[in-house]
Amino acid sequence: MVCAPGTTREGVLALAAGVEQYSPHVLAAAVVRAAARAGVRPLPAESVTEQPGQGASGHISGRTVQVGRFDPAAAMSAWVRGAVRKGRLDLAGVIWVCRDNEPLAALFVRDRIRTDAARTMHRLRTAGIRQVVLLTGDHVDNAVEVAGMLGMDQVQANATPTDKIARVREARSNGITAMVGDGINDTAALAAAGINAALGSRGSTAAAQAADAVILDDRIDRLADAVETARRTRSLALRSAVPDGTDG
Repeated sequence: MVCAPGTTREGVLALAAGVEQYSPHVLAAAVVRAAARAGVRPLPAESVTEQPGQGASGHISGRTVQVGRFDPAAAMSAWVRGAVRKGRLDLAGVIWVCRDNEPLAALFVRDRIRTDAARTMHRLRTAGIRQVVLLTGDHVDNAVEVAGMLGMDQVQANATPTDKIARVREARSNGITAMVGDGINDTAALAAAGINAALGSRGSTAAAQAADAVILDDRIDRLADAVETARRTRSLALRSAVPDGTDG
């Protein structure tokens, strides 16, 4: 975390967790956990709303607190420049905490690659999935690193919910398209895909409601299970429907 001069870590976490405790976003839970680990109690927030792709905001002590995206070019002070630089060097995502549109701190987050991700990718390829695209609101460097480690075909970083919808619709024009997501930012894109699944145990309720299927235990390898099962089922159905030329 990098704080603005005169701002304390505890004060920022109390504000951020006060807003994020009402958000279903995966990263919001990380902010709340960070506050708990620091022994900080979230401040009571009112009128909390969330804008997909931007973050959450609410009123604390009569002032507006925003947690999520922020354009650093709007306030390029020395500490903001330092925070942007640190995020890039650490390949970390940045959650900005602002009060009345003034940045107070930058929180840094990094997603761990799931232990079952690489094997799941291999199984999907073997099952016949031709192209895998990573759509993420994360920074380019972070996204490219993850996509490279997992052998994905393409990556689109800094993607807004609108960007995700456009990419899914483009893919659908070229064939059957499946999407997997877990956040509120994925909801509309999930609905736009031909086949979709949501990770339900820590994902948003909206994403789960928009999906055809929900993976309740949050294991991404369940997706490979489903694809393999579908292919076997189709193969058995075709063999049963098409005569093999033998009698009896």
